[in-house]
Order: sequence, then C-alpha cells, then structure tokens
Amino acid sequence: MMPSDNGQGEATLVTAVPRPALEVRSRATETGAMVCALAGDLDIETLASAAETLTELVAKRPSALVIDLREVAFCDSSGLNLLLRTRIAAEKEGLNLRLAAVAPTVLRVLELTGARTVFTIHESVEEALNA
Repeated sequence: MMPSDNGQGEATLVTAVPRPALEVRSRATETGAMVCALAGDLDIETLASAAETLTELVAKRPSALVIDLREVAFCDSSGLNLLLRTRIAAEKEGLNLRLAAVAPTVLRVLELTGARTVFTIHESVEEALNA
C-alpha cells in the first residue's frame, strides 16, 4: 500500500489490486486436433503460460490447432504477437491454426492491426474443428 494525497491535504492509502493470471486449458479431440482455451487477460504479464502451452501443442503436430479466445477479456500487443508467432510456427509445421469464438476485445485488436486477415477465424470451437 502506498500513501497518496487525496487533493484535500489528507493522506489515503492506495492498494494495488492483483491481476488474475491467465488460465490456459488444452485438450485433444477424437480426431487428433488440439484445442487451447485461454481465459483472462492475454498481455505481457500473463502470457508466459500460454506461450509455453502453445509451443508444446505445435510441437505435437496435431491435425489442427484451435485457440479458443471466448474468455479473453483483454489482449495487448504482446498477446497479439504470441498469436502471430504461433501462427507462423504452426505454418512451418504444416498445421492448420484456427481461432475460435474470438472475444470482441480481441477481435478489435485483430481488426485495428490488420492481423485479422492472416488468421482463420470461426464463430465457435465446434465450427473450427469441423472446418
């Protein structure tokens, strides 16, 4: 906690609220595809676990890799960079990478940066798996 002046000469305490970690879940499907679901903020402070998991999944060379972004509340440039690096790595391995259920906040980042054009985006995980 840090003391702060409230503008009236009185000191108040300002506390830092801890940010939730990014939750990363992955699963294999019956067809040999992998689904990686991310939940929380995808940013410089939280993306290490997602980066590690996505690298491992690409190395397994599944029939397809679907990244479920339905529960991502925020994505900064480092999160976008992770998605782009994963796409390049998957492409080098001959894998189909698909984004699914992209949250509006993430979709906005993809649109503003022009990155939407380099990804295959589906409305749902099921749609992405059936593509």
